[in-house]
Amino acid sequence: MSASTKPKVVVGLSGGVDSSVAAALLIEQGFDVVGIHLVLSHGVPDASARGNQTERSLADVQAVCRHLGIRFIALDRASQFKCHVIEPFASEYRAGRTPNPCVLCNQRIKFAALLDTARELEAEYIATGHYARVEHPASEGRHLLKRASDKQQDQSYFLFSLNQQELRHAIFPLGTFRKDDVRALARDLKLPTAEKDESQEICFVPDNDYGDFLVRTGLVQKHRGEIVTRDGRVLGYHDGVEFFTVGQRRGLRIAADRPLYVLELDQARNRVIVGYAEELERSNLTVTRCNWVAFESPPQMFDATAKIRYQHPGANVTVMCLSAQEASVCFHESQRAVTPGQACVFYQDDLLLGGGWIA
Repeated sequence: MSASTKPKVVVGLSGGVDSSVAAALLIEQGFDVVGIHLVLSHGVPDASARGNQTERSLADVQAVCRHLGIRFIALDRASQFKCHVIEPFASEYRAGRTPNPCVLCNQRIKFAALLDTARELEAEYIATGHYARVEHPASEGRHLLKRASDKQQDQSYFLFSLNQQELRHAIFPLGTFRKDDVRALARDLKLPTAEKDESQEICFVPDNDYGDFLVRTGLVQKHRGEIVTRDGRVLGYHDGVEFFTVGQRRGLRIAADRPLYVLELDQARNRVIVGYAEELERSNLTVTRCNWVAFESPPQMFDATAKIRYQHPGANVTVMCLSAQEASVCFHESQRAVTPGQACVFYQDDLLLGGGWIA
């Protein structure tokens, strides 16, 4: 089969082992593969802190593309990344919420760039190294998103905001693989990234210290506020609600007879409200800006499993849709540390129904 008759796919390459193996698998499956690397760092304030890592990632991607014998394209999306990920990240913390920049990056940067490039190159498909599965209908119908076979590695949570146009063209080659098998395959293929360590942090935040990042870049200014109990008793002081998240225990610097946790953030009065662990329990929440993957229009009421953060094991809920964009969620058993600004994603078994943002 000649390259001109092979189905073409553009695959996002981060410089890590997962996306490298995804590209290799697509070649084995008979695709004409084009490797795409997004250059984002110089759109980040104080980008020098990430400069060396960015250069290494770019070099790793180029090495993988040479090794696999595929075309390589670097796309500059730095200004878009700053506008659509960095600035909302800071804005959410200033508003007393805890953002999830990875969901925003997938929605507003990565998949948009891949789809645009696919159109330019007349490629039918886009692909990434995410651990998730997409199910395409045989004829008409919705393109469905499902959990990865390896539930410990499943990343469908980060993809809940993808629309039907993006899912229609999407391929996730690692959806049925275990992480150990991916690493072993990378070694067998002698990929340059086979032994590369995994990154567990937000890509633009050095050492995962988001507070230091916000201050150093001037996105947030320290401003003294009170740490109070629910009844308004002042226990101490802090440098700004931006440096706290619901459920946080460390960093309060308060002596108490029992451990204290952040219960709420009052942005208007710059107050951190604290209490005991049992006060973190919540029986309900509201989600806004919903995106429904499995439905064109969601049912007015349905039962599901909800994940209220990526590492959350999931909880049984009843969802009442107030509109296409907003829903009320009632937990069958109260959950701890429901955090405004995080994504709440709904599943039925492996099928991702949709999700929204905790208000």
